[in-house]
Parts: sequence; C-alpha cells; structure tokens
Amino acid sequence: MFFDDRLATVLRQRATGETGLRTQYRQLLDLLGKSRVHPAGRKHQSLVAAAWLRMDALAEAIPADERAAMVREAGWRFRSADLAAHLANQEPEVAVAALSRAELSLEDWTALIPRLPVRARGFLRLRRDLPLDLEGLLDRLGVHDRGLPRPDAVGEAESFSAAPPAPLRPAPAREPESSARHPQRRRERTAQADRDETGRSEISALVERIAQFRRERSENGIDAEIAPRLPLGELPELPERPIAGFGFAADAAGRIAWASADVAPMVVGTRLIVPRPLESMAATASAIERAFARRQPILGASFVLGGAPAIAGEWTLDAQPDFSLDGHFTGYVGRFRRALTQGDDAGPREAREADRIRQLLHELRTPVTAVQGYAEVIQQQLFGPAPNEYRALAAAIAADAARILAGFDELDRLARLETGALAIEPGESDLAHLVRRIVEQLAPVLETRSAGIELALSPDANLLVACDGEDVEGLLWRVLASLAAICGAKERLALRVAPVIGLPGALARLECTLPADLAREDDLFAATARPAESVINTGLFGAGFAFRLARAEARAAGGALTRDGDRLVLTLPLLTSAAELPGDHQGSAAQAAR
Repeated sequence: MFFDDRLATVLRQRATGETGLRTQYRQLLDLLGKSRVHPAGRKHQSLVAAAWLRMDALAEAIPADERAAMVREAGWRFRSADLAAHLANQEPEVAVAALSRAELSLEDWTALIPRLPVRARGFLRLRRDLPLDLEGLLDRLGVHDRGLPRPDAVGEAESFSAAPPAPLRPAPAREPESSARHPQRRRERTAQADRDETGRSEISALVERIAQFRRERSENGIDAEIAPRLPLGELPELPERPIAGFGFAADAAGRIAWASADVAPMVVGTRLIVPRPLESMAATASAIERAFARRQPILGASFVLGGAPAIAGEWTLDAQPDFSLDGHFTGYVGRFRRALTQGDDAGPREAREADRIRQLLHELRTPVTAVQGYAEVIQQQLFGPAPNEYRALAAAIAADAARILAGFDELDRLARLETGALAIEPGESDLAHLVRRIVEQLAPVLETRSAGIELALSPDANLLVACDGEDVEGLLWRVLASLAAICGAKERLALRVAPVIGLPGALARLECTLPADLAREDDLFAATARPAESVINTGLFGAGFAFRLARAEARAAGGALTRDGDRLVLTLPLLTSAAELPGDHQGSAAQAAR
C-alpha cells in the first residue's frame, strides 16, 4: 500500500441513521486504535485532528453503554495511547472499557497514567496483566484503592472533559515523615474527621462504600471472576464436580508425591503398594505390586481410593516407570481414571457408533453455520454495499451451506431413529390423500422426460394410518421423490396403494416398481445411482441413503420398507380394524398380500 487513505475515506462518508453512526464509530476506533496513526505531514495531522472531532460528535449521538460495548469488542486492536487517553476522559463506562481493553507497551503506559483523570486511574487497579513497574507508579501517584469509592462520592457523578489530554504532572508529594511513622494516629484523625463532617460512624461509611462498589461493578460490566471481592460470605457454594481422572507421580516407595491441583490435597501421601518382603508377596501380589517389583508399566490395573467422597471408589490406573539420567528408578508417572461400571458398556455397538456420529455432527455444524451467516451478511449487505458479483457468490455459498446443514439433519435423524432416541409421533393421517398429492407434484417434472407414475388407488379406499401427518408426508416424499429422480426417459412406474388384512392388525401397503437404474442395484439401501439432471431434491447423499432413512422411519412407525424383486414395498399400520374394511377391499387386500 503506497498511500494509506483509509482515514480520509471514512471521514468523507456522511453517516446517516443509527446504523451508519455506529458503523463509522467502529471504523474510527479501528483506525485510531492502531499503534501508529500520526504519519508525518501537516495534511495527515489535520486528518487525525478531524477524526478526534468526528468521534466526539458521534459520541454525542451514541449512548455511552453502546460505545462501551463497541470498545470491548474483540475484533480490533487497541494499541494507541492517544485513543486510551481520549476515551478515559469520557463517561465512566467508556473509560473503564477503554482502560481494560487497551494493549499498550510499558513506555506508553508510563507516559499515559499521569495524564489520566484521577477517577480513571483507579480503573487500572482492576487489571491483573500490568507490569510491576506500573503498580509502583500507581502507588506513587496515590492510587491505593482497588475499587471501593469514598463515602462522600456516593451518588456523585464526576464529569470528564473531552479536551486534549493534559501534559505530564509530577506525582503528589509524600506525606510528612511524622505522619508516615504513625499510620494509626493518621487513621484515627481521618475517621474522626469523617464522623465530624458527615455525622456517620466508620462502620456505616464502610457499608456505603461496599454498596457503591457493587453498584459500579454491575453497571460497568466488570467480570465477577477477576474483580476484587471482600470475604463477606456472599459467594455461593459451588457444587462438587465429579472427578473423572487426574494425573499423579509416585516415588520409588510407591507413595504419591504429586497430583493434579484439584485432587492433590486428597491423594498426596497415598500409598499404591504396601512395602513387604518379596518372598511374602509372591503368591498374593497384585498387578501393581508385581509391576513395581519388576519396574514394568502398569496398564489398566484396578485400585480403590478412600477418603473424600470426590475421589472415593474404584479407579483404573495407567502408569509408566520413571528413571533418572543415571538410570536409577525414581517411581511412576501416570493417571487415574474412573472405572467403568457394568451399565456404562452395556449398550450395543450400534448405539455407541450412532452417539459418536451425533457428536461429530454437532462439531461440524458450528463452522458451517458460521460460513452461512457470513455469506448471508454479504448477500444482504448488512454491513455496507457489496458488488452484485460478490452477492451472487455469497448467495450460492449460503445455499450450499443450507444443503450441507440439511444433510447433517438427515444423518442425525437416522442415528437417533436407529438407536431408539427418536420415535415417530402417533396421530392420524390420510395416506391416500398424501400419496395422490405427492404424485401430482412430481407429475410436471416427469412429463418433461415423457415419464410418469401411474397411481392405482380406489377413490373410496379407507387408508387412515396411525402416524403423525408431517412424519408420514416426509416419509412418502423421501420414497417417491427418490424413485422419480432416478426414473429414466419414457419410463413409467406403477404405484399401487391398498389395505392389507393380517395379524396382528391391518396395514396399508404401498408398492411401486423400481426404475431400471435402481433395479440393477444388488443392495437397494446402499445404491449409488444418482440422477443426471433433476430438480427433485432427494437429499444430499443420494437414493440409497434416502431409502435407508425411510426404512428407519417406517420401522419407528410400526411398519417396514422392503424390496420385493423389482418392486419397493412400504407398509404402515392402519387405524381401521379388519372388520371395518369393506368386503371388496378385503379381497383386493388378500390378493395384494399374496
């Protein structure tokens, strides 16, 4: 970049509306927050001065809490001492956000702190990443308070001027030697003055300071984990987390000498073995004792820990022997892990594999969702205008991401159906009406290839199935759309729907001839045939996966999806009993069953 005209470009823009004002404020924060924003030349200096004025004008239109939230955002670099000094002179919430967000060098902090307002210096006491030299500088400047305001400052809002920062002022003078040598006498005089002026005792003043400290902490959004707290008993007792494992190191005698910090007080000093002569333990030695005697690795050994409830119980021990540089045995280094109970490993292998797939899909959804979100931002021009070519590419990316997420949903649905974690909701739906409507939807697409689906369905057939309407419609669309998508030119598929009477109850039977490409497949549920060109959406993974998912849905509903020669057969339970079916349908149903 030969000429950096970004600041001039931002200042030329006329911000209108709330979104425009916030966007320009963010842009100025990003440009002025860099470590070097003052290139040589009078022209650049005037641009920087104009930028400060524009920020002040935007600050009057944007509320202080929103500006503080912009300063706290992690998407930009805050390395400018000038910007920190400028924001420290504004509202308290903006000042505390700037001073907690700034990433300055030691030299910049040393020059900046004396120029800060008195109240803004106290905000630096909330940071824990400042060098030790700055702690000494704050002490010399008299900033001893770590967050509690003075009693006379309750309810008082100290104003901050927007003028340029004042030059460096010397640190306040030390107290006289006599006062420094008698801190107790000085505190008594201060407490007496407080009681004389305000009419309150020292205890009531302290209570007010604590209350004010809590109010300011909640208003400024300071993280409670890093903010200083007083031991007043207001911290809730955290529930004990189950300990699933921890690392340890044992000495040559078998005594645990080191362990992870969360369990060290409970296990350090525990003996893994009891010292005894080798001849006395030859017959009754445990796996751990034999490994210690032979200096061999310990793999999957059982061990029972006693003591606190958090660690008491059966554990599995894995450890390796440790040796010094000169070859002397020094002990073992390893890890304890909770022993699996009988119920932890009782599930079938398919259930465990399905659970792993669901966890993997959960991890994959996050980046795909992020890509889709950013593509929609560009396509909809939420952060500013974009060229039409970029918008078209972003729309295509968003559509591909949506298809990938839909495929993830199908994989997750199949995994949950096969493991029994998901069931088809019971209900009532008209199978004949749903089949007729789906065939009519597919007809215009098949007519372009001189193909079609010939439906054989009696108009008075009573085909009420005992499943939820949305689930049945999704199942039928998955089956029929997959067949129609593979259907070749001038190919006609015969589709028949009829009730079937048998034990243990009545079923609705849907059978359809397979297209030629699918009929040649040995395993229909692992078919790899894909449509060359089709506007019918059969899913991301093709017809074989669609049939497998439909088979899982049919089984969950109490039916089945099977292959019978060159036909695909789907059965679903009917609400109608055998006695309620008409006689002619009983005859046709028996013929269809044969």
